[in-house]
Amino acid sequence: MTQLGVFLDLETVDRDDLDLSKLRAALPHWTFHAFTDSRDVAARLEGAQVAVTNKVVLDEAALAAAPELRLICVAATGTNNVDLEAARRRDITVCNVRDYATAAVAQHVFALILSLTTRLTAYQRDVAEGRWQASRQFCLLDHPIRELAGLTLGIIGYGVLGQGTAQAARAFGLRVAVAESLVSPGGDPDRWPLERLLAESDIISLHCPLTERTHHLIDAGALAAMKSDALLINTARGAIVDNAALAAALREGEIGGAGIDVLEQEPPPADHPLLAPDIPNLIVTPHIAWAAREARQRVLDQVEENIRAYLAGTPRHVV
Repeated sequence: MTQLGVFLDLETVDRDDLDLSKLRAALPHWTFHAFTDSRDVAARLEGAQVAVTNKVVLDEAALAAAPELRLICVAATGTNNVDLEAARRRDITVCNVRDYATAAVAQHVFALILSLTTRLTAYQRDVAEGRWQASRQFCLLDHPIRELAGLTLGIIGYGVLGQGTAQAARAFGLRVAVAESLVSPGGDPDRWPLERLLAESDIISLHCPLTERTHHLIDAGALAAMKSDALLINTARGAIVDNAALAAALREGEIGGAGIDVLEQEPPPADHPLLAPDIPNLIVTPHIAWAAREARQRVLDQVEENIRAYLAGTPRHVV
């Protein structure tokens, strides 16, 4: 019977605002670590049968040092931080959590879209700098505002998150276009080839996984193919977009703006190309599209469910 569980990076999910009671009750003994440095992984896995990780890397060396480990629960959907082949060789089951942040991500996508189309940050800055107070008119009209109704939202990646974003888009009167599958193009006549989606969309929202095929999918050429007033929204993975190319495109006015929640390196270095202060019409948020309290609670609840399913001999969400 599994006895000891170790949560290696609880701080990535919980900031003392979640209910851990179900998770605590799933195993008789737990050790919770807010953060685990790579140098401490082996020591913290010692004697554990269950390990929970969000972003802590469990590679070949870490698994080799944990002979009693039987179950790895990833507190996220992506499992690129776990050496899956090494886990299989050692008969370690790896489970992830799924579909926990659809509402939160769609909400964040539209927070970015609405902020950019209403020029919210620009007008906030005007008020903070006293420009409204000094105006001879009752309002400021210095930054053009667009209505969403009638515009085309192009979605690349039509899984649960892409579909959730599409549902929200229709409530705003947006026309939704979906890019054809990057894995099997041409399979659905209702989907648009990527070239058409780039050229005709007013807003493009990325919801595809990061793979060899999608790495820098939105590069300098793709940005040049977009409308000059189009918006790019990325809440998927940072490396789907060539970050340096996006910074250049925004400076040169090749596209109208961008809302970015993910960067190629996280946390980013201080000199990251998209953190420069002179880039116009850019909003960068720190990988928080998924992070509504309700979504984070669902992460912990699914981890607990995965543990109980494994102990019952019917593991679920196995990668």
